[in-house]
Amino acid sequence: MAYTLGIVVFALGILFAVCLHEAGHMGTAKAFGMKVTRYFVGFGPTVWSFRRGETEYGVKALPLGGFVKIIGMTPQDDDVEPEDEPRAMWRFAAWKRTIVLAAGSITHFVMAFVILWIMFVLVGIPDGSKMDEAEPRISSVSSCVVVNWQLDSTGQAPRACGEGDPKSPAAQAGLRPGDLITAINGREMPDYATMRAYVKTLGDTDSTVTFERDGRSKTVNVRIHAADRVKDSVSDKTYAEVTADDLERVGLLGVTGEAPRVTVGAGEGVTTTVRYSGTLVSLTFKSLADMPAKIPNLFTALIGGDRDPNTPVSVIGASRIGGELAERQDWTSLLHLFAVLNLFFGLFNLFPLLPMDGGHIAIAWYEQARSWVYARLGKADPGRVDYYKLTPITVAVIGVLGVFVLLTGTVDIINPITLNR
Repeated sequence: MAYTLGIVVFALGILFAVCLHEAGHMGTAKAFGMKVTRYFVGFGPTVWSFRRGETEYGVKALPLGGFVKIIGMTPQDDDVEPEDEPRAMWRFAAWKRTIVLAAGSITHFVMAFVILWIMFVLVGIPDGSKMDEAEPRISSVSSCVVVNWQLDSTGQAPRACGEGDPKSPAAQAGLRPGDLITAINGREMPDYATMRAYVKTLGDTDSTVTFERDGRSKTVNVRIHAADRVKDSVSDKTYAEVTADDLERVGLLGVTGEAPRVTVGAGEGVTTTVRYSGTLVSLTFKSLADMPAKIPNLFTALIGGDRDPNTPVSVIGASRIGGELAERQDWTSLLHLFAVLNLFFGLFNLFPLLPMDGGHIAIAWYEQARSWVYARLGKADPGRVDYYKLTPITVAVIGVLGVFVLLTGTVDIINPITLNR
C-alpha cells in the first residue's frame, strides 16, 4: 500500500512541478501585459474549466502535464486578433520575452532549492560515519542473496537478484524498513556494528531474530545464508578491480541499517543548499553528456538484459523509485530525487534548441544581435526569424525526444530499476 501510494504521490508531485512551470510563464507574461488566453492542467478533452478575466483555467482528461497559451509567441502565429496585436508576445522587448520564457525553469530551480533546504534543515541527511554506533534499525530489505560473487553485464556493479537466487533471510522473516532488531539467537544487539559482526559468523546456520515493530516484539526463525562479499579492509578498489583474494564468505541477513540523520540550522541550511546545488548542477551536466553512451544499455535492458542502475529513467521509472523510497520511509532520498528531477527539468528546458524554451530565448537574442550588426553596417533591419524555416529542426528534436521518452518509459515498465533487489 505504501509503495502504491508513494508512486501516486510522487507522480502527482511531478505533475505539480510541471504545472508550476507553466504558471511561471503565465504570471510573468501577465505582469508584462502579454495576453494569456488559456492555462490548463493536462491534455486532451476538457473535463472542467472556468474563465476569469481574459484567461480560461481548467483541467483536461489526461494528467500528463500542462500548458499555457500566450498569444503571438512567434510572428508566424495566425491566431492573434487585430485588437490584440500590440499584446502579442513577439512584439515585446527581448529581455521581457526572456524572463517569461525562463520563468518556467526558474520555478524548477526555486522548487529544487526549497526541497533541498527542507532536506538539510528539517529532515536531515544520513551520517554514515555514525552507522556503527546507531541502533540496528532497518532501512531496506534485500529480496534475495546473491551467494557467489558476480558482476552484472556492465562489469561495474554486483549482479542483481535473478531466478534461482535464494530469498534473503530478512525477506523470509518478513522484516520491513523501520523494524528494530533487538536480538539474534537471544543475544542482544545494542548497535549496528555488533549485529553486523555477529551475523557474519552465522553463515549457513538456522537462527532466530527478535525485532520490534510498532512497539511490539516478535521472534522469527531464519536460515542465514553464507555468501561472498568484499572484505571490509578492501576500500580502495572499484567493483571491477575486486579479485578472489579480496572476498570472504560471510553470513548475510539481507538488510541495510538506517544511518542517523543530522540536520543544520536554518541559516547554515541556505549556504549548504547553495553549495550543494552547485554540485548538483555540475553532476547534471555530466549526466547529460554521458547520456548517449548509456542508450545501448537501455536496448539491452529492453530485451531482458541487466539494467544498469545509472541509465536514464522516465517519469514512470522515477515514480516507481519514489514509491520504493516512500515504502522504505527514506524521506531524505525521496526529497533528494525530487529536487534532482526539478533541477534536471529546469536545465534541460533551457537548452538552445526548439521546441524548448531555451530555443526561443536563443532566437530572441539572435534577432537582437543581428539587428544590431545590420544597424552598424547601415543596412535595413532584417526583421524576425521565420520559424517555419526552422520546422525541420524542431520536428527532428521532437522526434528524438519522443523516441527517447518511449524507450525509457517502456524499459521502466518491463525492466525497471529496483532499489530493493
